Amino acid sequence: QVQLVESGGGLVQAGGSLRLSCAASGSIFSINAMGWYRQAPGKQRELVAAITSGGRTNYADSVKGRFTISRDNAKNMVYLQMNSLKPEDTAVYYCNAAISGYSGRSYSSLWGQGTQVTVSS
Repeated sequence: QVQLVESGGGLVQAGGSLRLSCAASGSIFSINAMGWYRQAPGKQRELVAAITSGGRTNYADSVKGRFTISRDNAKNMVYLQMNSLKPEDTAVYYCNAAISGYSGRSYSSLWGQGTQVTVSS
């Protein structure tokens, strides 16, 4: 069984920083794109940042210059460094990945359970 587990969420004041981590575990052959999404109350889930296996990144306009996505392929980890946090960044943050497992099993869009980020003003 392959799963994603996020960590690092919490409560922070506006202007502060948090670092989210996501660990992929299980019978993993390779991991393609990985990304972070977020969902605020009453809103749709939205892409925050994504990174390819080769390190190419993509960011939502609202977080450009403040958030940085990175990954450690050897450890099957993806990170989201969030700086200059704003109250509007408050949401549940989800890790997402496209994973190829052994024995031909593939997960085109696997989700973690989410981690809460709350930014107080």
